[in-house]
Amino acid sequence: MSDTVSSTAEAPAPAPSDVVVAVNSITAGYLPGVNILTHASLVAAKGELIGIIGPNGAGKSTMLKAIFGQVKIREGSVVLNGEDITGLKANKLVAKGVGFVPQTNNVFPSLTIAENLQMGSYQRPKGLAERIDFVTSIFPDLGKRLNQRAGSLSGGERQMVAMGRALMMDPHVLLLDEPSAGLSPSRQDEAFLRVSEINKAGVTTIMVEQNARRCLQICDRGYVLDQGRDAYTGSGRDLLNDPKVIGLYLGTLGA
Repeated sequence: MSDTVSSTAEAPAPAPSDVVVAVNSITAGYLPGVNILTHASLVAAKGELIGIIGPNGAGKSTMLKAIFGQVKIREGSVVLNGEDITGLKANKLVAKGVGFVPQTNNVFPSLTIAENLQMGSYQRPKGLAERIDFVTSIFPDLGKRLNQRAGSLSGGERQMVAMGRALMMDPHVLLLDEPSAGLSPSRQDEAFLRVSEINKAGVTTIMVEQNARRCLQICDRGYVLDQGRDAYTGSGRDLLNDPKVIGLYLGTLGA
């Protein structure tokens, strides 16, 4: 993909007063001199569900890790509620209201579900019972099995625990890296349903997904990353039906 790709199906930008997260033209990478993201940008407004799709190696997961301080940002900035949080460590980001659910190794397998959730609120232990009630209202199956060890759960159930733990700090924004990865089709549907419920509960959500079609079906706005750049942006529905996006990224999944 050339550097001259421009956005199609572009959705109106949120009003500045509504913006929760703004990723401003960041260049970032893991190794010195090797950039995975090049002048990539993203905006998420309060209450929005943002989807990030694109081919393998496009920099989707790197975008989330850059927001969460796990990848060095060489140029540009990340702003949360008007505050520059570029390069802050994970513990400080969690305290400021950024939740992150990685794709793998996202639970403590030797701990119970309840203990995993408690770990999510270690920086804010007050109100623990209230937050557990909130999490189990979204994931009722967890509420019935709080004493079960996380290591005995299925992949889909572990994903619920990981998302629940990230919600324990009542985050301003939740970052989800491939929440449907490795799940059966039925479990994938459940994962997308839970993501929608989290967002409807008022949590601004930014989700990276390989299942582009399902992602665009539920998100308010989408970003298509290609070779580390935001190639296209627009509403989820507009991108899902855009001929160029279908031809380049969705193929028959766009039908």
